[in-house]
Amino acid sequence: MGPTQKADTREHTLDRMLNLLEQAAARGASLVVFPELAFTTFFPRWLIEGEALDQYYEHGMPNPAVQPLFDRAQVLGVGFYVGYAELTSEGRRYNCSILVDSDGEILGRYRKVHLPGSFEPRAGARYQQLEKRYFEYGNLGFPAFRAGPDWHHAIMGMMICNDRRWPEAWRVLGLQGVELVCVGYNSAAYDPNGGVTEDAALRTFHSTLVTQANAYMNASWVIAVAKAGEEDGSGLIGGSCIVDPNGRLVAEAQTLGDEVLVADLDLDLCRQGKDKMFNFAAHRRPEQYAVITERAGVVEPAVRQPLAARRS
Repeated sequence: MGPTQKADTREHTLDRMLNLLEQAAARGASLVVFPELAFTTFFPRWLIEGEALDQYYEHGMPNPAVQPLFDRAQVLGVGFYVGYAELTSEGRRYNCSILVDSDGEILGRYRKVHLPGSFEPRAGARYQQLEKRYFEYGNLGFPAFRAGPDWHHAIMGMMICNDRRWPEAWRVLGLQGVELVCVGYNSAAYDPNGGVTEDAALRTFHSTLVTQANAYMNASWVIAVAKAGEEDGSGLIGGSCIVDPNGRLVAEAQTLGDEVLVADLDLDLCRQGKDKMFNFAAHRRPEQYAVITERAGVVEPAVRQPLAARRS
């Protein structure tokens, strides 16, 4: 998807999504993947409070505002992945995504685990990254879901944006035999506050790199979908792509606007990696990996003294 501006109405954005859904179905798609926070602009770039903030969250899913997407997908016989801001009945807030099957039923739900940014706004910054303020850390882990016959009983998983940069997330899904991972993202193309250490080309390269590498290392298909372009004065990278279980790009977006990519996903291609190089049962050594779950930050080894000093 291209950018969604703060001034855009929900109806306007939903019409765009319905148009993309129709195009994909016309080209034979049975699964359509939309990006992170697909129904709104990326609102964590501002400090917002009260009712002005609540308008960006979905109060239940589906709800009347998005029901047309569910209804049209069901008529077309198409399922979808979509990301959105979730406000639960208990008042908890998550950066969330769901998988909806072709019957309009929610197959699975995921809540973003790796939240970037900060809780407190940065003084003097025109744009913020306040996901830690607006969302709780996901509490569902990285669940995998067994799809129905329309998706050939694929084992499917989900991530959102920053999750794709963390190999731990991929491996948890890989250890459940995942065959298809859907990822939606809104990733900055550059520092909107003036930093110059990374440009859009480098950030897009990194996005594609982690998608290809982790598809290969978990022998899984990956569909990674951006919300892209200049959104309310802040750029978002594109780079939407479909990657096969060998890490090869089979489809890649060419624009920063609304665009449909279609590919046939042969789940049997997962078998080569899963049965040989990445046969986890045969080759993994989890007893050597304990530090991954015991520690969050880096603990460096002690500095060794020069040999002469130790002898004196």
